[in-house]
Amino acid sequence: MGGGRWIERWEPEDETFWRETGERTARRNLVFSVLSEHIGFSVWSLWSVMVLFMGPQYGIDPAGKFFLIGTATFVGALIRVPYTFAVARFGGRNWTVFSALLLLLPTGFAFAVTEPGTSYGTFVLVAALTGIGGGNFASSMTNINAFFPLRKKGWALGLNAGGGNIGVPVVQLVGLLVIGTAGAMHPRIVLGVYLPLIVVAAVCAALFMDNLAPVRNDTGAAQEAVRDRHTWIMAFLYIGTFGSFIGYSFAFGLVLQTQFGRTPLQAASLTFIGPLLGSLVRPVGGSLADRHGGARVTLGTFAAMAAATGVVIQASVTESLTVFLVGFTGLFVLSGLGNGSTYKMIPAIFLAQGHRQGLSGEAAEAYGRRLSGAAMGLIGAAGALGGLGINLAFRQSFRTAGTGTAAFVAFLVFYAACMTVTWAVYLRRPSAVPTTAPSAAPSAAPSAVPGTAGDGGGPEPRPVSARV
Repeated sequence: MGGGRWIERWEPEDETFWRETGERTARRNLVFSVLSEHIGFSVWSLWSVMVLFMGPQYGIDPAGKFFLIGTATFVGALIRVPYTFAVARFGGRNWTVFSALLLLLPTGFAFAVTEPGTSYGTFVLVAALTGIGGGNFASSMTNINAFFPLRKKGWALGLNAGGGNIGVPVVQLVGLLVIGTAGAMHPRIVLGVYLPLIVVAAVCAALFMDNLAPVRNDTGAAQEAVRDRHTWIMAFLYIGTFGSFIGYSFAFGLVLQTQFGRTPLQAASLTFIGPLLGSLVRPVGGSLADRHGGARVTLGTFAAMAAATGVVIQASVTESLTVFLVGFTGLFVLSGLGNGSTYKMIPAIFLAQGHRQGLSGEAAEAYGRRLSGAAMGLIGAAGALGGLGINLAFRQSFRTAGTGTAAFVAFLVFYAACMTVTWAVYLRRPSAVPTTAPSAAPSAAPSAVPGTAGDGGGPEPRPVSARV
């Protein structure tokens, strides 16, 4: 280890290295990465809570509130791209400390201005600032991806992301406690809770995390990831899983208030349940993908999400709150499973790409880590834009029809498209599927892709573009 907590040698695929020093170090970094990402998610999702405090005295209609939520979602999506590459440029530990401290900016501004009489433009600006919390996910996932061997990535990435995702229901629980005890006139209490927690996360990252010297800034990796069609195919699928999770998490309470007439306390008492369950099962989705194949788990997830959306549509039409809650909770759980399974697919896809280019052993593993790390930021950004799409769809649906039914119909069609893409690209058996890398040398036989589409580790090899 070098000065400033830089680790010079990191070979997680070497079983001896992993057993003797690697696993202990990787787990320590994972724990404090989760803490920082958790706080980042809470800050990013602040406006899913703040809008519940905004009664008539604020003069903001439901469409305006959805726009505030959408603004935070949009900025959070865009900022994920530079955050992805910041880890390689500055080091995982260093960037985690900086990005955690940066969360003081939006939280402090929100504390200063959240009161009746503040202009709507000011609220939009502060909502945009909270979007920086969404970037923490991209840098955290890129960092943890480099620490763990392929056989552990599904579990590690799922745990890292799930622990971060729990920041959404936790801030909503804090909002519930504030509304239930102090009333809906005191949103600053929520913000006051998070200001010291941000400092704690930054200090812990500085004391207990490490930078990996082998992970260096590589603009070539980013360019290759942009050109690779699998980056954008997986981005499309991640819109369906994470886009659903974050979009529904941000909009759920406002939907309950607007469509079903719930009070702030009633909405807050229900809002956190779905995001909590979706966050908790994300590691399960990664673990299932480790055992049964990411594409199979992802396909099953989208099929179940389509069925749950059908239940929600029926409940929306009949105005049945109980059925609506059952269907919506199902969507949260399924999107969490899909988040885990899709992210497990990414490193396995690029490892197989390395094999198809004639690489083997450590060279193929290094190629897979390099490309998957670059692709994750782009895929994560696209997924978060899916959350923006969900909030804009709700905004338009409520403006034109007064209910969210039309939006749910659109989501159902999208899940059907995701099912089709997953099956067509990663599960069917075409006679020949060209590699995505034009310069790749043809291999003698298709490479097996462990933990993505297969039959739980069976010997049958599968083309990367067809059976991942």
